[in-house]
Amino acid sequence: MLHPVGPLPAAVYWRRRLVVLVVLLAVLGGSGWLLVALIGDRDGAAAATGTARPSETPALERVVPTVSEVRTPATTPPAPVVVSEPTPTGPAPGGPCTDDMIDLSVRTPGQVAVGSKPTFELVVVNTSAVPCVRPLDKQVQELVMVDAAGTRVWGSNDCFPETSSDQRTLAPGETVVLPLVWGGLTSEPTCTAPRVTPAPGAYTVRGRLDTKVSGDAPIVVG
Repeated sequence: MLHPVGPLPAAVYWRRRLVVLVVLLAVLGGSGWLLVALIGDRDGAAAATGTARPSETPALERVVPTVSEVRTPATTPPAPVVVSEPTPTGPAPGGPCTDDMIDLSVRTPGQVAVGSKPTFELVVVNTSAVPCVRPLDKQVQELVMVDAAGTRVWGSNDCFPETSSDQRTLAPGETVVLPLVWGGLTSEPTCTAPRVTPAPGAYTVRGRLDTKVSGDAPIVVG
């Protein structure tokens, strides 16, 4: 090996060996470089593939949506509630006392002697919940007495009618007593018939305040 044998000079053989050695080293060097390049490209491609590939969704999330994926229906805020003031249905305070806002009754002594001059009372009560105004003028006050048959015996405005101006404000529940005196004699609206004492017996007195009429109150004469 170290001493080439052949017809050619030894230098030729040494040059041939040198060329073969250089070629062999070049082939080995090129193969190593190529191998390193291939390994590098494979690692880069794997890294790129790993970066680009999205992570696989877990099987449970593919079946059950996440909270962020669940769409809730849009809620509309409730419309504001408008509270309207109730419309007053009762009488206005300070207005007139209508007939249905007052109570009217008559008080009598119950029994009087023939020819006596008893005092009867016309009682007015404001039964409403508000103060109201009612005329209590003399000319709108009246008492009438009738006998058991319903025949008119006496009237407070027959012979001596009076007039006055009395606009009265009545508080809720307030009672006003209006006294009227009976002279003990009969009368009629024109006051032209003779006036006499009524016969002993049971009579009825009823009152009126303008358009408001009271119930009947008993009176015994005798």
